Amino acid sequence: MGLTLAEQIISHAAGRTVRAGDLAVVPVDMAMAVDSIAPSVIDVLTKDLGAARLYDPERVAIFIDHVAPAVNVATANAQARVRRFAKEQGITRLFDVGRGVCHQVMIEEALIGPGQIAIGSDSHSTSYGSIGALGAGMGSTDIALAWATGHAWLRVPATIRIQVAGQFSPGVSPKDLTLWVEQTLRADGATYRAVEYHGVDDFSMASRQTLSCMTTELGAKSGIVPPTGEVAERFSVPEWLKIDPDAVYERTVTVDLSQIEPLVAVSPRVDDVRPAAQLEDVAVDMVFIGTCTNGRLEDFHAAAEVMRGRTVADGVRMLLVPASSQVLADMVADGTLATLLEAGATIGTPGCGPCIGRHMGVLGKGEVALSTANRNFRGRMGDPESDIYLASPATAAASAIAGHITDPRAYL
Repeated sequence: MGLTLAEQIISHAAGRTVRAGDLAVVPVDMAMAVDSIAPSVIDVLTKDLGAARLYDPERVAIFIDHVAPAVNVATANAQARVRRFAKEQGITRLFDVGRGVCHQVMIEEALIGPGQIAIGSDSHSTSYGSIGALGAGMGSTDIALAWATGHAWLRVPATIRIQVAGQFSPGVSPKDLTLWVEQTLRADGATYRAVEYHGVDDFSMASRQTLSCMTTELGAKSGIVPPTGEVAERFSVPEWLKIDPDAVYERTVTVDLSQIEPLVAVSPRVDDVRPAAQLEDVAVDMVFIGTCTNGRLEDFHAAAEVMRGRTVADGVRMLLVPASSQVLADMVADGTLATLLEAGATIGTPGCGPCIGRHMGVLGKGEVALSTANRNFRGRMGDPESDIYLASPATAAASAIAGHITDPRAYL
């Protein structure tokens, strides 16, 4: 009996063959924490575990990205504490304000590679599966244990396979695919499972990051894409890591990309998904393009294609937050940023931006946002009586122009 990608990665790390349901203690290649959680990790490490030093500072990364720059004195003090800790412990991988979202930067900096294991204090650490790694979000205690010992424990997840065929129609993107999967599996449909995407060898690395990131919204432990195509060109892929034709999957879902249309997740559920064309009576106050889900260069290219020569509707504010400083530099270099600014958008510091509702675009009571992020539950981006709809960058751009949710194909 063959092994899924998750079983292969955990087996290799554990030094023995493991299968779905088995428990394994494995060395962690990278354990990262973000600014909003790092103080708690430090407390567990130093007070509860009594660890004076990290097991290996080279396998630790810290990101100040969730509320960056700091919005108040309490946040500033917490971030200052994290910086001091990193200096005291010899952590060289501290990425400060403006470098970008942890998951984007982890991959840009090649802090994790195919076949490796990374855990993070952010739930969307599933993103590392985009390059064929096993990424998993964990709480403060588990991250602190990894910092102290270099190891973590895992229950090997069963795997759901998404078998992809066909090609996207114009105006449709990987974000629409993920929303189709959310609708099909539902928000708890992959609880503590791994989700593997097959048949996406021609997808860009950025597109694969969208796929892996959104598996968190299915309840998945990890979301893994076989490291082929662009990933294999940019990273060293171990010979043992490849699709096993004899692997056993809990379930296989087949999807024809040509049959997918621009989709929107309706407030307040990520799995309440409808065609954008059916929601044109929903007016928007804010449009947000960014986050670890859709804040990469190709996402802003898609928005610019829609917005070139057009302007944001009156009464709509459009916020762009690149996923990293590199993305921002690339947007400047190729003219994408100028196109979007000319259309009436505004730019924020690379990082998480308004995704968690703490700064840079908090929603007021009764307001409606169309966001390219990953979550839309009540109060996520501000007042609990606001509404968040989730869509692709192209749909977001079209909606900013129209002033209401709009199928982007009308502008292409």
